[in-house]
Amino acid sequence: MSTTIDTTELGEKIVKVLKTIYDPEIPVDIYELGLIYDVFVNEDLEVKVLMTLTTPNCPVAESLPLEVEDKVKSIKMIKDAEVEITFDPPWSQDLMSEEAKLELGML
Repeated sequence: MSTTIDTTELGEKIVKVLKTIYDPEIPVDIYELGLIYDVFVNEDLEVKVLMTLTTPNCPVAESLPLEVEDKVKSIKMIKDAEVEITFDPPWSQDLMSEEAKLELGML
């Protein structure tokens, strides 16, 4: 059995998990909202998620990153996960997917 990790498959699993996390104020998951800027996985299967919030004083500013961390860590192959919050660039509605815009009646 090969020890090579299929990073594409792992990436898809991470995205699938991220799509189960919703912004409490907007009925759209954080991935489609465009809150996830990047996901890095190193050879040790440690994940770093670079994400933003809709606003710096978002009511879930403390709980949402923890939820992301916990859910990503729950993926079997992942050894550890860390979430880094950034406001550069600041989130805007332009970052939302077409699906999210459609869901919110913006298209």
